[in-house]
Amino acid sequence: MTSPTSAATSGPTHIHPLRVYWEDTDASGVVYHANYLRWFERARTEWLRALGYSQDKLMSEVGIAFTVASIDILYRRPARLDDQVEVFTSIAELKNVSLIFSQVLRRTEAPDEVLAKASVRVACVDAKTFMPKRIPALGW
Repeated sequence: MTSPTSAATSGPTHIHPLRVYWEDTDASGVVYHANYLRWFERARTEWLRALGYSQDKLMSEVGIAFTVASIDILYRRPARLDDQVEVFTSIAELKNVSLIFSQVLRRTEAPDEVLAKASVRVACVDAKTFMPKRIPALGW
């Protein structure tokens, strides 16, 4: 799935636009459940880019990596073929070595309609040893 190149940061919430393609759906034209995970991952990566960091830069220059520790997803309504959707990403909780993202998928034409919600706990680890490491001040 190719996403539009533009993404917005609105206050503490990052908005990542996507379109549903045939490859994202099952035979009925409804998005296959695992693709929501891909979209949430992509939106977190783009949130990081909007802050001026790529995953590679964090590993090579800062010496850290982020790894998903847990995900809780609630599927509310189906996304369908050709829908334009947006993933809203924000930090719900920031701790010393982990953070929890709140992510919400909405249909662009109906922004009050929640399609899916996720709470994603991400751990900060040393890029070489993968041992827990304090999250550095990155401007969050």
